[in-house]
Amino acid sequence: MTEFCTPRLLLRHWREEDREPWAALGADAEVMRHFPAPLSRAESDAFVDRVGGELEERGWGLWAVEELATGRFLGFTGLNVPRFEARFLPATEIGWRFRRDAWGRGYASEAARGALTVAFDDLGLDEVVSFTATTNTRSEAVMRRIGMTRDPAEDFDHPELKVGSPLRRHVLYRLRRPAAPL
Repeated sequence: MTEFCTPRLLLRHWREEDREPWAALGADAEVMRHFPAPLSRAESDAFVDRVGGELEERGWGLWAVEELATGRFLGFTGLNVPRFEARFLPATEIGWRFRRDAWGRGYASEAARGALTVAFDDLGLDEVVSFTATTNTRSEAVMRRIGMTRDPAEDFDHPELKVGSPLRRHVLYRLRRPAAPL
């Protein structure tokens, strides 16, 4: 499982030509509002190298998302294994980040549903989590749209963000594998 399509999107390996639009996305202050800072070009390229390598190695991960009708790079969606310590880990998370002109079109939900199919049907995961800063209501809305649920008692302070940061408090959503039909 390295690439797949949804009705409007191709989730695929990262390509060299994705670096420029990804760098622009990561430098957009509005896109990065719920992250500690916009990405420098070096950070952006390091991200592509890391997630591209993980995708190549495992066959799943954070896929580049392309609009099928135009071939336009939109951002990423996919599955990741968080590398920090928290009471809900180890787990596999689902996440996304899209260019601002792609917001509000249902792309994040559509791509996430495709990634969840991979998680449950191909990888056999029992559960997928997602988390974001409490200020990121747009991502929370996507989590709810794809069927994830939140228990506020599980919200947490992200250990990689400084005490006092308005982004430190995070919500945690979960989705269990759907029961097999009888």
